[in-house]
Amino acid sequence: MKGMKRAAPILITDAKISQEEELRRRERRYILMMGTRALCLILGAVLVMLKVPLLGLWLPLCLVGMVLLPWLAVILANDRPPKDQHRLKRYRNNTAPSNALPSQASGRTIDAD
Repeated sequence: MKGMKRAAPILITDAKISQEEELRRRERRYILMMGTRALCLILGAVLVMLKVPLLGLWLPLCLVGMVLLPWLAVILANDRPPKDQHRLKRYRNNTAPSNALPSQASGRTIDAD
C-alpha cells in the first residue's frame, strides 16, 4: 500500500449541480421576474387611476420594468454554465492540434543571400 498513489479526494463543493436542479433554478428565476413584471403592470395601472403625485417619475419606472424584465428573464432562463472542456480554452498553452506544423523550422535553413 505504500507504493500506491491515492487519487486526490473530490470535494463536495466542487461537484456540479444536476441538470434538473439547474433547470428548476432557471424556471424559478424566470417565474419570479415575470411576476415582478406583472406587478409593475398592475402598479402602473393603479398609479394612473389614483393620479398620485410624482406620476411622471413612477410611471416610467414601471414601464422600464415592464419592458426590460421579459427580455432579461428570457436571457437568464436560457443561460447555462459553460462546459468544463471549453472553459478557458483560449488561455491554455498547447491549443494547437496534434497534426499542426511546428512553429519553428527544424534543421538547416538555406537563405538566398
